Amino acid sequence: MAKLKVPIIVIIIGEGSSGGALAISVGNKVIMLENAIYSILSPEGYSSILWKDSSRAKEAAEKMKLTAKDLLELKVIDKIIKEPEENTSETFEKICKNIRKEILSTISDLSQKSENEIVELRYNKFRNMGEFITL
Repeated sequence: MAKLKVPIIVIIIGEGSSGGALAISVGNKVIMLENAIYSILSPEGYSSILWKDSSRAKEAAEKMKLTAKDLLELKVIDKIIKEPEENTSETFEKICKNIRKEILSTISDLSQKSENEIVELRYNKFRNMGEFITL
């Protein structure tokens, strides 16, 4: 996917995890709903591997930095779509309108780029994710 010459727009609406998490991270634009989560492993799986104790999933989730806010800070995602606090019959429609708005805006921005620029932007975005600390 990294070498595709067309724009890739990713919207995480619930839980993005497992092997698919890596695949969708190479999007030109990765957008996430405010209350969604995104990681390569479930907190239960992480705590089982790290501590041999799946009951420590909450602690694992905090360490994993899988919330939209955390991932925006780490440059894994590009934008957060706010979700209404109330859960009414109109909530779904509001979220869909916000997603549609982001998709159209992103298509408009990326359609101005050449194929080579699209690939280069995606490559550079992926290379700049996260943070490296020398100990």
